[in-house]
Amino acid sequence: MATNTSPIALFVYNRPKHTRETVEALLKNAEAVHSDLFIFSDAAKHEGAQSAVNEVRALIHQITGFKTITIIEREKNWGLANSIIDGVTAICDKYGRAIVLEDDLIFSEHFLGYMNSALNMYEDNQLVWHISGWNYPIEPSGLGDAFFWKTMNCWGWATWANRWNKFSKKPDEMIRSWTPQKINAFNLDGTYNFWRQVKLNRKGKINTWAVFWYATIFSHGGLCLNPTSSYVMNVGHDGTGENCRNSDHFSMHQIINKKQDIDLPELVSVSDDAICRIKSFLDKHARQNLAIYWLRKIQMISETYF
Repeated sequence: MATNTSPIALFVYNRPKHTRETVEALLKNAEAVHSDLFIFSDAAKHEGAQSAVNEVRALIHQITGFKTITIIEREKNWGLANSIIDGVTAICDKYGRAIVLEDDLIFSEHFLGYMNSALNMYEDNQLVWHISGWNYPIEPSGLGDAFFWKTMNCWGWATWANRWNKFSKKPDEMIRSWTPQKINAFNLDGTYNFWRQVKLNRKGKINTWAVFWYATIFSHGGLCLNPTSSYVMNVGHDGTGENCRNSDHFSMHQIINKKQDIDLPELVSVSDDAICRIKSFLDKHARQNLAIYWLRKIQMISETYF
């Protein structure tokens, strides 16, 4: 068990079932009883969400099993991006680090052990900016228990104050200044279009935070630690979330990592092998999505004209 436990920031909104499952999974971690939990509860965006928000708030006031529990109930709707940026900043400013969770995640009983061990081990290594709890469902053999790369995953993550305080969300400036070469590298050499999220934020069509944290890390040459096998599973892609579609293509067929004593890499350098496997997974997924898209188009045409 990690001896130096980090504060946990949990962001909830209007999904009581998901929130309950998230907290129950977290409590199975031995480190929970030694951890300070901060729950940020957003206010209802509209009248139709009020009942579910009230149910979530009643639920979180009944939680026990952590060292301390602090509940922050927003008086107005902040939206997930603004709530996370503000909440992570507040926790990092006070404690110097934070483990950051949303209300649709299920954890291994060794998730907190992994996160705390990594936060403790790499705290003084300024190359490491971010600890991820989740990884793409790739073939793990030969990669070790964890690896480094330049891309950030946000399903259960952690960082330190002296990295997070450099966070920047300036889509206009990025679109003006980033070269095509930098954008292509940001998009994993054209394998996945992260840049599209930057443009959609600029147009006001979405309001997100994660792509800008990734951009901040990327621009500073930072690295992110990933477990080769995920300690987290996202169960929120069921149509209930505010910012996710009804899809589980990144989590399907995954088994949560049950390994207690993870062997963290002492050498902080990018794993080209792991990146190659992730690119291969994303490329296969993109081709599958394209095939599904055209199949649906053909079905729509058939239903219209025949």
